[in-house]
Parts: sequence; C-alpha cells; structure tokens
Amino acid sequence: MNIAGFTVPQPLATGVQNITILGATGTIGQNTLDVIARHPDRFRVYALTAYSRVNELFEQCCKFLPTYAVMLDADAAEALSIKLKQAGLTTQVLFGVEALEQVSSDVTVDVVMAAIVGAAGLKPAMAAAKAGKRILLANKETLVMSGSLFMQAIEQGGATLLPIDSEHNAIFQVMPQRQLSSHGGVKKILLTASGGPFRQSTASELEAVTLAQALNHPNWVMGPKITIDSATMMNKGLEVIEAHWLFNAPPESIEVIVHPQSVIHSMVEYIDGSVLAQMGNPDMRTPIAYALGYPDRLESGVSSLDMFKIARLDFEKPDSVRFPCLKLAFDALKLGGTAPTILNAANEVAVSAFIAEKIGFMDIPRIIESVLEDSSIHPVSDLQSVIDADAHARVTASERMLAYS
Repeated sequence: MNIAGFTVPQPLATGVQNITILGATGTIGQNTLDVIARHPDRFRVYALTAYSRVNELFEQCCKFLPTYAVMLDADAAEALSIKLKQAGLTTQVLFGVEALEQVSSDVTVDVVMAAIVGAAGLKPAMAAAKAGKRILLANKETLVMSGSLFMQAIEQGGATLLPIDSEHNAIFQVMPQRQLSSHGGVKKILLTASGGPFRQSTASELEAVTLAQALNHPNWVMGPKITIDSATMMNKGLEVIEAHWLFNAPPESIEVIVHPQSVIHSMVEYIDGSVLAQMGNPDMRTPIAYALGYPDRLESGVSSLDMFKIARLDFEKPDSVRFPCLKLAFDALKLGGTAPTILNAANEVAVSAFIAEKIGFMDIPRIIESVLEDSSIHPVSDLQSVIDADAHARVTASERMLAYS
C-alpha cells in the first residue's frame, strides 16, 4: 500500500494561533471550544460560524470574543448582530457562503476547524486549502465529494491537513511520520465501527426502526445527521472513502471491523504481522486536542481509560446485507469520478427525509442505491462538476423519495 500522498503536518509557529471554527455550534465545534478554553495561551478564536442557531453562537461570542461571527442565514445574521450590539460586543457579523470562505482564508488565520456537516462545508474548506492554512478536517463530505480536487488544493496551496474523525486521527497517530512519507511497510488500514444501535437487530426489526431509536447511539454524542449515518453504517462507508484520499490507500487495503466498545478507534496492520492500535475513551476532544497541538500533546479534559472497567474488547465482521450502505460506499469508491458525490448527496436527502419522518429507516439505502444505479458517472474535472453532480443527485433522490413517502 502506498501512503505517500499524505502531507506530513509541520509544527505551527510559536505564539498564539488564530483559529476559525466552521460549524461552531455543532458537537465538534463545541468540543473544539472546550479544548481551546483550556489553552488560552496557545489559541485565539478569530471567527465562529453557524447556520441559524443565534442564541448558541451569541453565547460563544460572549465567551470567546471573536473578530467575526458568520451565519449562513441572513435573518439569523441580523438577529445575532442586534444581540451582540446590545451586549456591547464588537464582533462583526457576516452571512453567506462567501463570508465562510473569507474567514477560512483570511491572512490572519492560522488554523481552520472544518466542522460544517454536509456539502455546505465544501467551499470554505477548499478556500482554506488554497490559502495554505492548517486544516483540521471534521467534514467528511469535503473528501467524499471532491477528494482529488481537495488534496490537489492542499498540495498547491501549501496547506497542511490533520483528520479529526476519531478513526482517521487514530490511523495518523499509529503511523509514525517517517512512514507517512514512504511505503513504511503498511499492509492494511483497519477502520473500527461501533455497529451503532442496531448492530444485533434483525432485518425485520430494522424495517420498523423509529427516529428516536436511530438517534440513540450507544457510545458517541453526535449531531442528528451523523448519528443516523452511524446507525445505517453509511458513516463508516464515508470514512472508507476519506481514508482512501487521506492515506492514498486502495479500497482493497481498507477493512471495516465492528468493535462495539469503541475503545480502539482504528488500527494499522504492517507487513511484519504487527497491528498498531490507538485506544481511548470515546470522546472527540482527544482527536481535536491532538490535531490542535500537533506535534505536541495537549490536555483535553478526557478521562483516563480504565482497562479494568472495560475488561474485554469484541470484534465482528460487518453485515452488508442488513447494512447495505457500507457496501454502497465501497461500490462508489471503486466506480470513482462523481460516484461518491452522488452517493453522498442521495444519502443527505434520504437522511433528512428520515429525520423529518417522511420515509422509513431502510428506505435510506434503497433510495441511495436507486440514485446510484440511474445516475451517469463522470470524471471530476473541477469543482463545478462536483456541484453539478451533487445537485442532480439531490433532485433524483427527492423524486425517488416519493415512492417511499
């Protein structure tokens, strides 16, 4: 396996680092601010962004005093601006995608936490890459939709990339730097998956899954979209595509292993028979702190792992019959081109419909498979080709959804 495509991050310059957090009110954003608050001598919040959660972003602005606050929604931006002025704060409020790109690429910014969920995070992450920032990537869709373009932008812009997903962060941690620049004897990447809340459910039980059940993840606290993706195992499928781009790994060198305790976050197998694993309590502050401090280790607030309390570690093969989303993701990766973009778009539409309780749980993979089968796959030549494929797939998915509503 050749993993030479990964850019080895260089240490940040000394002094206080200015950070933009894209998706500040989400789970990753909140955990990032928690870690930053523990290290005021190392980080300053330059910009915070959100979609429309005015009260949450206002509270964060009051605590961290960013230069900019960005809302995607114009009405929300106006409401936030009024609240900030009434509080006597000087934070400037902007809105829209262009504003997200601005606070991601501004010359003042050193680090960008890319944590906007979904396709909306693509453009600001790309802007940060072109501007040569250190990017802490928590947005799966950036690599899933436009992996080749994004990695090219990272290289051309002189940016550095650190993965925030616990699995990819774990892989990076157990691959020493000297092995990131060459073959390094790596045989296989082993991505662990919790199996979600329905790991032992029968096919008939999966057909009857409710929204409340799907949102009840046994190990992790995440936003609703990612939690549903975990329940369908699409989350792991998207991570397979991410791993392909991050570590230049062919699909056959990536294996998914169900590990219900979520203590081992991922492993790397070497040609000499060694398997190195990164372990820890399931808390996103660990990978966030590692990426923020790299190559240093920072105190994260995560409690120590109690091996005696855990007592055992279990592993299972994933069931692609009960969880077809995982196979669909591998299929899309092998097809290449715009196939992963189509997969992601159809999934976003289907998951949104499930959250709105318009379709059933197992209708999600049915809609995705139908859209993939009926869509033309094209090479990814530029960002517009990605955006066009995404838009077309969303329309197709919405049409297919009518059959299940």
